[in-house]
Amino acid sequence: MSSVVQGYNPRTGEPFGEPVTKTPDSEVDRIASAAAVAFSAWSVVPAADRAVVLEKVADALDAESPLLVETADGETALGVPRLTTELKRTTNQLRLFAEVLREGSYVEATLDTANPDIIPPRPVLRRVLRPVGTVAVFSASNFPFAFSVAGGDTASALASGCSVVVKAHSAHPSTSRETARVVIDALRDAGAPEGVFGIVYGTESGVALVQHPVVKAVGFTGSTGGGRALFDLAQGRPDPIPFYGELGSVNPTVILPGAANPDTAAGFAGSLTMGVGQFCTNPGLVFAPASLVPALGEAVAATAGGAMLNERMCDSYKASTDALGASDLVSVVSAGTRPDEAWAVSPRLFSVPVTVFEENLEKLTEEHFGPAAIVVTYSSPAELHSVLAKLPGTLTGTVWAADSDHAEAGEIAEILRRIAGRLIFNAWPTGVAVAWGQHHGGPWPSTTNALHTSVGATSIRRWIAPVTYQSWPDALLPVELQDANPLGIPRRIDGVLGVH
Repeated sequence: MSSVVQGYNPRTGEPFGEPVTKTPDSEVDRIASAAAVAFSAWSVVPAADRAVVLEKVADALDAESPLLVETADGETALGVPRLTTELKRTTNQLRLFAEVLREGSYVEATLDTANPDIIPPRPVLRRVLRPVGTVAVFSASNFPFAFSVAGGDTASALASGCSVVVKAHSAHPSTSRETARVVIDALRDAGAPEGVFGIVYGTESGVALVQHPVVKAVGFTGSTGGGRALFDLAQGRPDPIPFYGELGSVNPTVILPGAANPDTAAGFAGSLTMGVGQFCTNPGLVFAPASLVPALGEAVAATAGGAMLNERMCDSYKASTDALGASDLVSVVSAGTRPDEAWAVSPRLFSVPVTVFEENLEKLTEEHFGPAAIVVTYSSPAELHSVLAKLPGTLTGTVWAADSDHAEAGEIAEILRRIAGRLIFNAWPTGVAVAWGQHHGGPWPSTTNALHTSVGATSIRRWIAPVTYQSWPDALLPVELQDANPLGIPRRIDGVLGVH
């Protein structure tokens, strides 16, 4: 077994960059232990000061953008324009959490005054959310910046007051190493505790990290199989810990009759093939009138594929879509072109009547990670109600409708909300805005915990847990709970929410 992690250029299949040495268990222990020590200091740094540190990390990443983007393009073939905007998204995430810290409502400060006249009598109770400890973050393959070393999990965990140890993804070790260098230097220059952020390499190091006793929670973005294996490790510990995994998702899209037109078909093809279909919100399942299939097929046939992130993903996509096309369950509608690159694939579109789909739902809802989709054809929208309710949990559910379809769209939305974390109207699911109102999660298997999001301001809630202080003197309370509210944050006092 190799002792190094080597990156490759997906366009050529040739090695890229210097190999990175896998992290042995002894070094994982040292890094995790250092993070635990740093947590004690970092967790008590005032929120406003943590905000400044996050902004300095963002500034440092922006300053190193040319090198980081060039490195990532060599390891992922995602292209300089896409990677440039992704890195800016990454630094914007850090800046968003600086805003979250200054605004302060994320701690959910709640104060109840004493009331001896009720049953049972109520003492003075003050509740606040506090950081849980050291967090393990697993980098994603398809977002070498935004969901990786300095991505959303790292940003939200550091913002919460937790320390972080990242397990780098094997598909882009050089990008991970360079990003970690920038983050570590920026944290040090900003005065953060030494060891508050660390990084490890290799599959074995990830296993050791999840099992390490100082790790108190895990964030993961990746495959259903890999996530389930790590989830089981986290739950099998002597002290089970939360595992927040974003896994597989087919992201159903319902195109109602009034919206079944060439423009919708073209928009679908663009969303399907964006980033060679390597998005967790890729629209892999489309419910449409049979009359729209020719337009959908033409739109997909006009697209070009590209190199996938690594050879394993390329082989898996080809094998799964070849098997699907050879089955007697679906019809092959069309395929896009395949460029002459080592790990390139072509977009593929299949179709199946809704009755056949419902009879074979488990087989036909498997995710084909890449630019492939199944069109499920129907004659009347009423045919969709029962089958939509049976779909597995998903990150998104989309409805395309004209004004004449609004009544039906509302009924379908009511079904989709039970299986999807984000409902989209007349837009495509690819693209996840970084905002206060975002929710990027859903029922299993899209995530391991449908209550939480991995994108947006409330993703910080994964790394903080409630503590209630009963009858404590004001001077000994966390500053968020003190009578004078010196931070001026929103608080709930005796049930009334406000800045008081």
